[in-house]
Amino acid sequence: MATISDICKATGFSKATVSRVINGNPSVKPKTRDIVLQTMESLGYQPNPVAQSLATRRSNTIGLILPHFFSYYFGTITQTIAQSVQDANKKLLVVDSHNTKEGELEALRSLVSQKCASIVVYSRHLSEQELIEFRQSSGVPIIVLNRLFSTPELSSFGFSQFQLGYLATEHLLNLGHSEIACITSPLNSQTGVSRLEAYRKCLEDHNIPFKETLVDEGSSIMNSGYDSVLRLLERKQTFSAIFCSTDDMAIGAIRALHERGLTVPKDVSIVGIDDEPNSTFSIPSISTVSLPIKKLTTEAIELAIHFTESPDSGKYMHKEYLGSLVSRESAKEKLLEQ
Repeated sequence: MATISDICKATGFSKATVSRVINGNPSVKPKTRDIVLQTMESLGYQPNPVAQSLATRRSNTIGLILPHFFSYYFGTITQTIAQSVQDANKKLLVVDSHNTKEGELEALRSLVSQKCASIVVYSRHLSEQELIEFRQSSGVPIIVLNRLFSTPELSSFGFSQFQLGYLATEHLLNLGHSEIACITSPLNSQTGVSRLEAYRKCLEDHNIPFKETLVDEGSSIMNSGYDSVLRLLERKQTFSAIFCSTDDMAIGAIRALHERGLTVPKDVSIVGIDDEPNSTFSIPSISTVSLPIKKLTTEAIELAIHFTESPDSGKYMHKEYLGSLVSRESAKEKLLEQ
């Protein structure tokens, strides 16, 4: 059976143009429309009636998929999107994917069945190709958070995870630390992998050997930072600083060090990522890398709202955001040994 890709290959037109022809968009030039329609007929292409109906109808509902709701980070995303949707007189449906690939796919299907005009998904598990295929089969615009793509089939808004990790690690190096442990986010996510790669590359750029024994995988939450520090201490490895992939893990790490008689930052300096409110009120307050979460989320939801008005506009975007260092009390200059 012929696919949209086959039609694109035969005609030389983009998938966006072919989709507009299939969905009857009047903005397509007559000559282009004729070429596409003739090719569809010659190849025996049969449009997906469900996708057609979804692409041609208007809806005021926007879908939002998150891995969970139990953090400042995701709370900020939800609150920002909900306010923007309300201000635009649209409706919002929010679904929990339970941080699994199956959950993400099921959430997408659920929101399509509820006739959402566009879907914003914080995806950790579905591949770019899987998201593209869902977009093509459903006819619903997909805006992906926390990932960066280049395809015209999707929109993506994400942080430079490498820059965040590099900035945090380099801050500790600039303070004179050379034995730096790393507590990562889950390494089955691009966030965890990219931040670990940044840590490794930053050490390499400063001619400091990477030690696998100074790395421990966490799960982004407080108790995993606590547990990771205990494991690092059990290995009898020497370190004067820790790069924690999230502020929550940094808080847990501080607790574990305190229980083992180590003081932050006197004995061990710590830097996190996120700049959550807890990082300000923690004792000591946490040096961190601040993320422009509200800016990213606002620009993503503006595009999702745009698709409720112009579903066939073909206005897709890919935007990367950088973090900024916030120096507080948990990291200080390493004193030279006498």
